[in-house]
Amino acid sequence: MAYDVSPTARTLMVLELIQNNPGVTAEHLGEKLGVSERAARRYVAILREADIPIESVRGPYGGYRVGRGLRLPPLMFSTTEALGLVMAVLEGPRGTADPVENALGKIIRVLPEPVARSTDAVRRVSARGPDPGVRTPDPEITAALVSHSADTRRITITYRRHQEEWPMDVDPWAVVVRRGRWYLLCWSHSKDAQRVLRVDKITKVEPQPTTFTAPADLDPLAAVEEHLAMGWRYPIEVEIDAPLEQSRWWIPRSMGRLEPIDDTHTRLLASTDEPEWYATQLTAIKTSYRIRGGPELQQASRNLAHRLLAASTLEEK
Repeated sequence: MAYDVSPTARTLMVLELIQNNPGVTAEHLGEKLGVSERAARRYVAILREADIPIESVRGPYGGYRVGRGLRLPPLMFSTTEALGLVMAVLEGPRGTADPVENALGKIIRVLPEPVARSTDAVRRVSARGPDPGVRTPDPEITAALVSHSADTRRITITYRRHQEEWPMDVDPWAVVVRRGRWYLLCWSHSKDAQRVLRVDKITKVEPQPTTFTAPADLDPLAAVEEHLAMGWRYPIEVEIDAPLEQSRWWIPRSMGRLEPIDDTHTRLLASTDEPEWYATQLTAIKTSYRIRGGPELQQASRNLAHRLLAASTLEEK
């Protein structure tokens, strides 16, 4: 440890060491801090003077541990630990009145600014409710991505797909959680295009000296949801007889991109691998619409119409 570390910093380090290693001895504390055993005991005494309940356990396996008291001792989190806590909370469904959500907000507010900025960045761009079978990414990889995104630092990542790995130079605009799946919204310099990458498929992150500027009007969650609706096998174009704002009530962003045609009509552009599923989703539109592009979706809609008509026809007895 550096010789110029202040006594206050050493005292907080002692607290962190005791929290992470219940039963740690004064001798071991001194070794970690680079001070004598007597000095380590003095730092423990300072913590106790601050009403932090540090208990001593006697015996060959004794040492210091944080006890329970009227005052909650300061919590010492690394960026990876704090983000891991956020990741665990985001795994489950949450609501505005959820006590876990409120508790998470309190924890973030008392974290050191660099750690709080990284963890809150993920929390703010997360869509609620996980999909079944999601894979939680590595917390250290995720923490690095969030940190470099907050610092607007260009990075080189190693991306794995179909048992192959390759490097990519990207500007990490944001880490987004959508239904329990973690995505990196970024600008790929290799493809010269916006990309949405699965965080659980990123195996390595290396910072570069170059910084970047993200788009000023960027909505990370909206960008990810629109991106996920494009790029599938069958392209789709639908004309809806309703203005843009009304159409948004029926068509979520994950289904495609909505754009106004005029004041009373809206165009839906998307793609899908499952025309039959998409045809059923369009029935949520509470007005007339026309499928202008996508013969596969047109056929799937006709098949759906025939099934519905058959289901509504009474057989004569």
